[in-house]
Amino acid sequence: MTVRLYRNARILTMDPALGDLDNGDLLLDGDRIVEVGTGLQAPHGAETVEARGCVIIPGFVDTHRHMWQAILRGIAPAHTFPQYMDNILGDFGPALTPHDLYTGNLLSARAALASGITTIQDISNIQDSPEHSEAVVAALKESGIRAVFAYGKSFPAILAEGTVLPEATRRVRGELLDDPYGMVTMAVVAEGGSDADELANAALARELDVPVSRHFSSRLSAAHLHKIGAIRPGTTFIHANGLDAGELAVIADSGGSVSVSPAIEMIMGHGYPMIAPALARRDLPVSLSVDVEVTVAGDMFTQLRAAYQAGRHAHHDAGTPNGITVRDVLRMATLDGARSLGLDDRTGSLTPGKQADLVVLRADRPDAAPVHDPYSTVVLQMDRSHIDTVTAAGRDHVRAGRLVDDSSRLLDDADATARRLRACGTP
Repeated sequence: MTVRLYRNARILTMDPALGDLDNGDLLLDGDRIVEVGTGLQAPHGAETVEARGCVIIPGFVDTHRHMWQAILRGIAPAHTFPQYMDNILGDFGPALTPHDLYTGNLLSARAALASGITTIQDISNIQDSPEHSEAVVAALKESGIRAVFAYGKSFPAILAEGTVLPEATRRVRGELLDDPYGMVTMAVVAEGGSDADELANAALARELDVPVSRHFSSRLSAAHLHKIGAIRPGTTFIHANGLDAGELAVIADSGGSVSVSPAIEMIMGHGYPMIAPALARRDLPVSLSVDVEVTVAGDMFTQLRAAYQAGRHAHHDAGTPNGITVRDVLRMATLDGARSLGLDDRTGSLTPGKQADLVVLRADRPDAAPVHDPYSTVVLQMDRSHIDTVTAAGRDHVRAGRLVDDSSRLLDDADATARRLRACGTP
């Protein structure tokens, strides 16, 4: 890691106290942001990067992705949600080996980094053995991405045993992920079960001192979970389609957040994305997520546009004069994502003292220039092809638009798994 000074860039810090700079400088030292301003002096021996014509933003934060499913990427373009549950979770999941899951997780992490996502929550609902857990955690650590590994039971295991998380959860916390300040930290996935199951999982999360994420919709009740004492503060409620104002209030009052996957929710039929209703509460962080690569692309630009479109449509439909803004959407994909995961002390904004998680975007191209509103440019005009550099905790993963790490072995392994699944006729 080196000292680096970016000069003359448009910098969207996402820090309300710092604001934005039209012609700003950004100084990094190792894995830390040291200073943001104008006319900064490069320390002796620093690498100086002329960034005129670039927009620099914090690294994107994806708060909900089933990363193991990258090994099945694009296999389910027209699945409904019930079909996904039966086919992907019920048929394909049990057919995958720990090495397949390692390959899928590393493939997903590389795709995320290539698209500017530097922080991700892996909703790993595939933990059927210690070898499964070791494989996916190893892939996350190898990738260099900032990750929250959310330990969850597989769909077949839930059907057979119920939703209570197993004793193996403690082993993962104690042996694999015991550092709460590491690049890979732990959470648990609590799915809707009986009151006894919910209380057991909440108690386990408290014991292990880890956050909770849960898939949620109007068929479940946050008010009921609150009443029985089964909501851990800081819980990420995934999807939340159809929740009314009272339910959103319970989530906000508990210190929770909502993670919306707008593209998947509209394709698979979860319900209309909860962008506008959730954003109406300023005390409720709303973040964005990819969800499943079996159907949608693993980048954040897809989600930015889907969220903006869904939010604008909801306001038009309601006849309200003011609605979601492009600034709102970029905040959802950066600072509010970090808040949702409890990581806003280390990432989510370009704040001095935070870790150096950032994306340098080329705006000096015919398909992006001229830049009148840099938020609009990032959210509505750009895509993965505009990425020049992606840095996570001071380590470059993309330079000059190309991934730094060699993925040839990884791609060979992914191809071998795909051929095996086709040969054995997995439905």
